[in-house]
Amino acid sequence: MRWRGRRQSDNIEDARGRGGAGIPGGFGRSGPVRIPVGRSAGGGLSTIIILVVLFFALRACGIDPMEILSEGGGVPGGGQVTEQDAPASDEMRQFVATVLAETEDVWNGIFQAEGSTYEEPKLVMFSGQIASACGYASSASGPFYCPGDRKVYLDTAFFDQLDRQFGAAGDFAQAYVIAHEVGHHVQNLIGVLPKFNQMRQEMSEAEANRMSMRVELQADCFAGVWGHYTAQKGLLEQGDIEEALNAARQIGDDTLQKRMQGYVVPESFNHGTSKQRQAWLARGLKSGKLSDCDTFSGDI
Repeated sequence: MRWRGRRQSDNIEDARGRGGAGIPGGFGRSGPVRIPVGRSAGGGLSTIIILVVLFFALRACGIDPMEILSEGGGVPGGGQVTEQDAPASDEMRQFVATVLAETEDVWNGIFQAEGSTYEEPKLVMFSGQIASACGYASSASGPFYCPGDRKVYLDTAFFDQLDRQFGAAGDFAQAYVIAHEVGHHVQNLIGVLPKFNQMRQEMSEAEANRMSMRVELQADCFAGVWGHYTAQKGLLEQGDIEEALNAARQIGDDTLQKRMQGYVVPESFNHGTSKQRQAWLARGLKSGKLSDCDTFSGDI
């Protein structure tokens, strides 16, 4: 993606290294809308096993996990960004701010064409853990959008996980993640998320999961709409579309569950299968029309 030298958004809040900065609050009725990071259904035992393995792995590397915890989490030494880390961190901020600016340009144009005004979201970059209007979250939760404060939350360490653990490398794969969360903001503005949050209070878990899939797949399609107009600007390079589609495949519910636990539990799907996520992202990329992103009518 040709992102260098382009406008950067001012709607960035950099909370990296602050260890839980933000606005405390309960999840309530409008919980965060997340990118899944491989948490399996009924994963309490597997989480404990992972934590035990991580504990001994850190000890083997000469790192005292208890010391990290006592310092408030994050990187050793109190979670502050070191001078050595600064150049990479600065470039990452520039990239995130540029992608956010591109989403602003696209969605401002789309809303204006529809006779309305786009309210630009804030994007909070954090490390370790963060408190939002939707409650506390850690980097293990993955990127998320909080309807309560209309902010996107991103621990950019997720991009390393996307590459190394999920096999989804590339800057446009990362841009897709940001655009997906901004897609949830668009859903919030047009009333999709408020309606879903109201409806799911009366739904069973299975019904809520099925409706959540439709919400998530629409956000994928909205990310594709953004990608459509980004391509028209000549900002995409060879292989960029494939990067985004591969990322969508790697974070499908079935692929994640198969990787994490060796089998799938379809009734627990709440983001969509790999095939579905790719299909709806591709649909938005091809048409660039919001009307083609209706995941609530018919089959998905």
